[in-house]
Amino acid sequence: MNKGPHISIKPEHLLDLFGFPLTNSFLTAIIVLLLFVLTTIYYNSQLKKVKRSNFFYLLQFIFKGIYNFFKTVLGTRIDDLFPLIASLFIYILLLNWFGLLPGVGSILISVRENQGESHFVPLLRGNTTDLNTTLVLAVVAFSSIQYYGIKGLGLAGYLGKFFNFSNPISLVTGLLEVISEFSRIISFAFRLFGNIFAGEVILSIIAFLIPVLVSFPFLLLEIFVGFIQAFVFAMLTAVFINLATMKAH
Repeated sequence: MNKGPHISIKPEHLLDLFGFPLTNSFLTAIIVLLLFVLTTIYYNSQLKKVKRSNFFYLLQFIFKGIYNFFKTVLGTRIDDLFPLIASLFIYILLLNWFGLLPGVGSILISVRENQGESHFVPLLRGNTTDLNTTLVLAVVAFSSIQYYGIKGLGLAGYLGKFFNFSNPISLVTGLLEVISEFSRIISFAFRLFGNIFAGEVILSIIAFLIPVLVSFPFLLLEIFVGFIQAFVFAMLTAVFINLATMKAH
């Protein structure tokens, strides 16, 4: 039996749920999403009350901090874009930090493969260490950028930023801009995946080699990295939306 740390780029298949393959990273995403939804329901219910809990004021402080910070980037668009930007930031942050909780990646269960052989895999896995998740988040960000660009400039005005046939230089520059626009999907996805996956691999190796509190400073570092990566993802989305709504010169 292999007693070393379990490291796998591919998420492990746990079972089939109504014909849908359930992986350990997807199970983590379901848990985090439920926590996210329940927190928003709780926050909205507290808004209707006169006497509110301390947890409500903590959430309100966090939301106001996020709102005021991104207002410096988005300006008058903040009310329109805040739900998207804040949701991306908070959801990615929760996914990053949930993967650092004790038990995530270390609680193993036995699963049976098609050949009938059983092996142990982690029950839970950090969801942003799954490239499928980061690609989907990147597509959401990319689609939002295109949507707000078309909404702000109109379809003809927005496409005119990329397809300008007035002269050969403008045409080539526009085509390069198209390539640059689509490359953002890869940039978004692999930046988030690479940083979070590498961090969890380091934590697993350190904890395996020297299991007595030595990994604690690395854990603090990964908490910081998880925050920075969520912030960078949301910030770049906000900046690119701003750029998409600017008229071409």
